[in-house]
Amino acid sequence: MTEQPTPRDTGPVVPFARMNGLGNKIIVADMRGRRSRIAPEAARALAERAETSFDQIMAVHDPRTPGTDALVLILNADGSEAGACGNGTRCVAQALAAETGRRDFTFETRAGLVLAAEREDGLLTVDMGAPRFGWRDIPLAEEFADTRAIELQIGPIDAPILHSPSVASLGNPHAVFWVEEDVWSYALDRFGPVLENHPLFPERANITIARVTAPDAMTIRTWERGVGLTLACGSAACAAAVSGARTRRTGRRVTVTLPGGDLLIDWRTSDDHVLMTGPAEWEWSGRLDPETGAYSRDDETAAA
Repeated sequence: MTEQPTPRDTGPVVPFARMNGLGNKIIVADMRGRRSRIAPEAARALAERAETSFDQIMAVHDPRTPGTDALVLILNADGSEAGACGNGTRCVAQALAAETGRRDFTFETRAGLVLAAEREDGLLTVDMGAPRFGWRDIPLAEEFADTRAIELQIGPIDAPILHSPSVASLGNPHAVFWVEEDVWSYALDRFGPVLENHPLFPERANITIARVTAPDAMTIRTWERGVGLTLACGSAACAAAVSGARTRRTGRRVTVTLPGGDLLIDWRTSDDHVLMTGPAEWEWSGRLDPETGAYSRDDETAAA
């Protein structure tokens, strides 16, 4: 494909693909062959534009650890780093599968090694590793012996709107509030920012409202740390699923319905790893400047 000049020619550009995982907006940027990283200000500039707005950037770098296929660094829309992104990892795996013809990949992330595979049916499975439940590991600012339900609430003391969340880490800190009503009946856009930045979470947290609808099914909505409301958050779906099993609300294999669609979460008994299966979708491709966020669409996709 013919490369178009960037709006501001401030340096070498890199290929990227705009993709999504259940509507979770993802930019997969090919940073292989470069020592530099995508600057936080470049991420924020991309996030501010309607065409390139995203929930996460998945920056694919050359592998630095033997036995891995790539180092994947993850940026949120506010320029902050994330440790894990399940939906984004599916997008990376699909992009590399199309490029290489392979189906199985091992990625290094800030949260550790992540395995991903493209199935014959086109869905992708990501091994998110084992969840962590210790208060220091999540992390929390104070000790809780039992993280299945911690003391945290929002609203009046005698009639809280949300209370007693389950907390866990799936590479990112998560708090899951269990509700009996429709998850859409809660003003998560109002409560989310307050809870994300609560002093109890020194690294902030992803805030999820979850309603169990069957022993093997639940519905969730998530306010994502550094992003806001999203159509899907894969690590939040995993956190909700394992928390549902820990609190005996569900079994260990659950279909999690998010605003963008369904994910199948399987908390494997053999090694405690969490497997997440769902789709990924390519939208269009282009070139971006990792220092400024200037970008252009490739000719063929721009014409389409």
